Amino acid sequence: MTSATRQSHRSAEEIGRTAAGPRELPPLGEQRPAAELAHVDTVLGNGLRVVAVRKANVPLVELRLAIPFAGDDPLHAATAEVLAETIVTGTRRRDRVAIDTELALIGGDLGTGVDPEHLSISGSALASGLPTLLDVLADVLTEASYADNEVQRERARLVERLAVARTQPRVIAREALQRHRYGDHPCTREVPQPADVEAVTPEAVRALHPAAVLPRGSVLVLVGDIDPDAAVGDIEKALGGWRSDATARELPPLPDLAGGDVLLVPRSGAVQSQIRLSAQAVPRTDPRYAALQLANLTLGGYFSSRLVENIREDKGYTYGAHSGFEFTGEKATVQVEADTASEVTAAALLETRYELGRLGLVPPTDAEIESVRQYAIGSLLIGSSSQGGLANQLLGLSVVGLGLDWLLEHPQRVARVTTEEVAAAALEFFAPARFTGVVVGDAETLAPQLSALGGVRVDDSAS
Repeated sequence: MTSATRQSHRSAEEIGRTAAGPRELPPLGEQRPAAELAHVDTVLGNGLRVVAVRKANVPLVELRLAIPFAGDDPLHAATAEVLAETIVTGTRRRDRVAIDTELALIGGDLGTGVDPEHLSISGSALASGLPTLLDVLADVLTEASYADNEVQRERARLVERLAVARTQPRVIAREALQRHRYGDHPCTREVPQPADVEAVTPEAVRALHPAAVLPRGSVLVLVGDIDPDAAVGDIEKALGGWRSDATARELPPLPDLAGGDVLLVPRSGAVQSQIRLSAQAVPRTDPRYAALQLANLTLGGYFSSRLVENIREDKGYTYGAHSGFEFTGEKATVQVEADTASEVTAAALLETRYELGRLGLVPPTDAEIESVRQYAIGSLLIGSSSQGGLANQLLGLSVVGLGLDWLLEHPQRVARVTTEEVAAAALEFFAPARFTGVVVGDAETLAPQLSALGGVRVDDSAS
């Protein structure tokens, strides 16, 4: 490298500054309206809602199916987990190998998952392979066999995975938060006990399928290089045999959260703690939702948020802090979470409460709002730019009765929110007194400091 080259090289800091101070960023471009997408949103004769959207950027198709899957039986969650693991392992017409082979020939796949709300089936394939994908899906929905050997094999694998999962701090913290918020409500049964799964029989799984895998009340989303009208016809033809007079069972409504003490859940010997706070929010249909969304981003919804700047960048209490929404049925909550070293847990909780209060009392500035506004709109557009991302977003909206129109209109709602509206949402929804939650960690270390901090009680029922 010559001396002239060395002299011409400037650091990033030098490039970012001028003689008059930091170099100004160029103005953001004007927000363009969302592109029109040809789509059909309809309910079939069997009660299945279908949302089909043409997005032809690649010759693929993405499929998402959500079936309400609540149940009262003490072993329902365990049986549902085994069912989800084995529903695509064979039918009367196809064994596991045949299913995998047919899907591979169309560049496709099918995956399943279950939670207290829904049994979910997701898939993708070449657009030309859609008839095959739908045929395999219909076969799984109507003729899944749950062979004894398949159930026993998947059950054993599931027991091992659950035994490991239930030792993980994040899983422990999530279960503790759910129990603290909702007691014995069915929504809390997210990770079954391995012993319960071990007790599930093939007969129980085979009995659950016709009783719970039902089209009426379910939602199927299809996004890809398709003609929406033709695709709906293909779906109706393929799934015509999937029928029942019963309706898929939804979770009972959640109670509204009230603020209260944070529960210290002992985890003896832990060197890290999990802070999980939660408060009641409003659903996406509420006129205040867009303002609340921007208030949340300002608090902890992205990396440049106030909470991250405080307890990560400034004080180094955590590698990451985050706040965000959780939607269950027609209810919504906002969560604030951080994982910290035991010795700074109380200080991190204090600063988190401080930032909650400051958000309402020292409301976001115009500059902060513009930053989070662009982030919110950009994230939404990026998330819906791919077929899979759009399918996922539409499924989340469709299960609460919304659809593509809401998604396309939301960037404009966010763009219209004023700083005053965000300030009002911050003061109303982020007041520290509205929050409750849990701290999971070593009680011997944490209890003296958290008790001095106040608003924390020890869970004497936990070991």
